[in-house]
Parts: sequence; C-alpha cells; structure tokens
Amino acid sequence: MTPSPPLLTRSQREHIRDLLRDKHVRTRERAFVVEGAHAVRDLLTRHPEQILTIVTASGYLEKEKRNDRLLRLTASTQQYSCPDIQFSKLSDLDTPQGILAVVRQPTWDEEEVLGQPSVLGIFGEQLQDPANVGAIIRTAAALNVSALWLTPESADVFHPKVVRATSGVLLVLPIFAAKDVSGLIRQGCQIFAAETAGKGAGSIDEIHQAPRKLVLAFGNESCGLSVQTIDQAASRFTIPLNRSVESLNVAASVAIATFFFSRLSKGT
Repeated sequence: MTPSPPLLTRSQREHIRDLLRDKHVRTRERAFVVEGAHAVRDLLTRHPEQILTIVTASGYLEKEKRNDRLLRLTASTQQYSCPDIQFSKLSDLDTPQGILAVVRQPTWDEEEVLGQPSVLGIFGEQLQDPANVGAIIRTAAALNVSALWLTPESADVFHPKVVRATSGVLLVLPIFAAKDVSGLIRQGCQIFAAETAGKGAGSIDEIHQAPRKLVLAFGNESCGLSVQTIDQAASRFTIPLNRSVESLNVAASVAIATFFFSRLSKGT
C-alpha cells in the first residue's frame, strides 16, 4: 500500500487559503491554485514543471484511480495530505473534489510577442466578470491568439473563478497588463475596436483584410470601450445581430470577432 503524503501544516493551509482569496498574495508569491481531479491531471501531463505543491484529501486518496495515482507519484513536486474536513475549508468549490495544486504563474516576454511579423491580439478594457475573462482566455488560446492584454480594472486572471473557466489553458496564452492601447500602437499594432453601435462603426463583414499586427479591443457589457480607446482605433466594427437581440455577451463577441479576423488575409 502506498504511504500517504505528510500532513499539511496549519501555516501551509493558511497560505493556500490566502492564495485563493487574495490577489495581492497571488501577485507577491507569483502563484495560484488549481482545483479538481481533471485540472490537476492535465497539469501533471502538460505542465508538471509549473507545479509547486499538490494537496490531497484523505477521502480522495482512498478512491483515487490507479492511473491518476501513478501520474501523481511520479511528479517531482512537494505533496501533502489533510483530512476531508480541513480540505473542504481550503477549497473554493461548493463540492470539493479532494485534490488541488499550487502552481507557479507563467512569465511571458511582451517584446518577443510583439516582435513577431504577424500579431493577432485581444485588448480587454475593464472586463470585470471572472467567468467572461476565463472564457475569453480559453477562446484566445483555441484560436492561436498571440496574446491578451487586460486593463488593471479587469478581473485577476488567477482568480479561482477565472482559473476554472479557462479549462486548463491559462499556462498557454501570454497575458499582459496594459493601462491603455497606446503602448501597443507604439509597437506597430493597429487597434480595431468592437462596438455595439455607433457612428462610424461598420459591420464586421464589410472588412476584407486585416493588418499584420492587429489587436482587437473590447469593453465590458455595461460601458463598452472608453472614448480614449475608440479615438485611437484604426477601425471600428460591429457584429450584426437579429433585431430582437440587443447585444452579445463580451466573451461571445470576442469569439466571433477573433474567429473572423483570424481567417482574413493579412495586409501591411
């Protein structure tokens, strides 16, 4: 019988709770928490080097699948266990699955990303809903987007709800903080601004060519993009909708627009 990992100490439990609940701690420690059997299995398979610690509940160890146990035991990372009742107090889930991992935040080189001959990026302004941000990250990774830029008012990409919504792709997509689009413009990117309506904004299907370095800008559902961002945009577009539908969720708008522009021929 495989021996159980050593017990998690009180200070370690408090540290994990802080990582789950406090953005400042996540930023300072350059770490975040991933929960659930599928999510941890995916980490162990694809990004084992990013895992700092694995924690399992005693109940999980009793019913852990053989292949999952072998995968976990071959990982060269610190592992701890704790009673089920302690794990439930740690977890951010309504129904904890009994396993979590503390993961090292990825680091990306913005100059390297923007130095590529072709760039398709997404700029999100004040995207405060964690579920939307997570869905956008997943869409961007699926469509081979170069990077995502978010303003400081947006949801923390390592918030537990964002992490769950990304379905394991958070370590794949370069993500950067940006106050506005001016820095992207200085690096040679053209900004195409998504609007729900507005004078001067044409339908997306009237655009037939995309610049080689293109960043699509989206605002939140209630306010849209700021006047400053719209004024700096090289082009503005809308997504045509049925008259009975007032607007789309921002994550849906990002998915439609990103798919559309990723298929266009590239100009200068």
